[in-house]
Amino acid sequence: AFRGFTEKLPVHYAVNTSVVEDLWRMDAGLLQRYRQLETSSKQLLARAHRTTNKLFSLSKRCRKPPRIILPRPRSLHFWLNYALSMLYCSENKQVGVYSEKSRSCSCPYDHPPCQGLVPCSVGDGSRCASCSAENRTRCSGCNPGFTLTQGACRPAVPDPTDPYLGMESDRDLQDLELRFLIQRRDPHLALHGVFVSNDVRINTWFDPSWRKRMLLTLKSNRVKSSRVHMLLGLTLQFCLTRNSTLEPTLSLFVNPFGGSHSESWTMPIGQHGYPEWEQTKLDIPLDCYNWTLTLGNRWKSFFETVHFYLRSYSRDSAAGNKNTSLYNDPPEDSEPSNNIGYMKVNSMQLFGYSVHFDPEAIQDLILQIDYPYTQGSQDSALLQLVELRYRVNRLSPPGGPHMDLFACLLRHRLKLSSTDVMRILTALQAFSAKHPNYTEYEANKLCS
Repeated sequence: AFRGFTEKLPVHYAVNTSVVEDLWRMDAGLLQRYRQLETSSKQLLARAHRTTNKLFSLSKRCRKPPRIILPRPRSLHFWLNYALSMLYCSENKQVGVYSEKSRSCSCPYDHPPCQGLVPCSVGDGSRCASCSAENRTRCSGCNPGFTLTQGACRPAVPDPTDPYLGMESDRDLQDLELRFLIQRRDPHLALHGVFVSNDVRINTWFDPSWRKRMLLTLKSNRVKSSRVHMLLGLTLQFCLTRNSTLEPTLSLFVNPFGGSHSESWTMPIGQHGYPEWEQTKLDIPLDCYNWTLTLGNRWKSFFETVHFYLRSYSRDSAAGNKNTSLYNDPPEDSEPSNNIGYMKVNSMQLFGYSVHFDPEAIQDLILQIDYPYTQGSQDSALLQLVELRYRVNRLSPPGGPHMDLFACLLRHRLKLSSTDVMRILTALQAFSAKHPNYTEYEANKLCS
């Protein structure tokens, strides 16, 4: 009965004395045989006592009562451990002693060894969720919060994302230093941009009353596909004629990785702790101003294109309340007598830096979701993508949930379809939901 019980023990994962005891108590036939063994052992011990006492009473030469030495009764723990020894330490026709602590056997002879195959340990935490069918000593799946690495489960801590996207830069100066350098228009931080506008030309006077808004766009260098760009600040310089009654106001939209203008987010200038424009009048005969917006490290973000929408309000109408902006619609008839001033933009400059970006390495991570190279590579790839999404989306503007800049990165820099992007985001959500302390990840959709 005992040998039959050991043959029925699980072999696809490692068992301990607790598991063996549970299975022992569930085996009604074995329990009956064990009770019979206990009863017969007690009967044998009582019979031995009676026999020795009778012999002692008949003997005239024994001055001391006899000492009865019998084998110690074997407790349940002995049989449980012996079952494990039979299971894992019975190679080469010899039975050793199994140690649960070291998961190894002590053999009567070193050669040949009695150590057999000990499967992986299945359970909670860092133990395996399942053992590999090809090699039972190694894991094939891990519990939430752990990742499979070379057949073992280790805490799910993502590797640095620098090989995929260099988020950190040596140019991460203090914000006061950045503010000083941007105001001085330091060439080390200046980014080459292309000015595009159908409405105005640089350093050319124009009538702002003709249009309610105008589009001024600065585009980053798209030639370098292995770089993405960080925006730290911007400056522009414009002039007004002295008889002008208009005051300029700007709205800025940032396109992080390309695509249409609708896939841009609005700079919340002066809101939620976001910086405001710093205006400085130039000491020249003309009525010219420098406008500077310093984002610094706190509000830096990705950009591919910055859209400037220029509007004007009347100084006279807003003289009593500077927080009021009265926008003027274009007059139907434009005559020189109705002219209320001219404006020109002398220069526009973006400041920031470019960071390393490896689209092929990220594409390789995505492929591992559907076609894992080795056991555990899928979980490792998902963990890296979750970390990459966090690092990208945290560079969103303030106020409300993060923007889903990561989806824009996949859509426009990896050229993935909307279906593929949705499939990847769904896989990341399902993977994150399996981890402890899971909270629903929220991000505002930006790119289609």
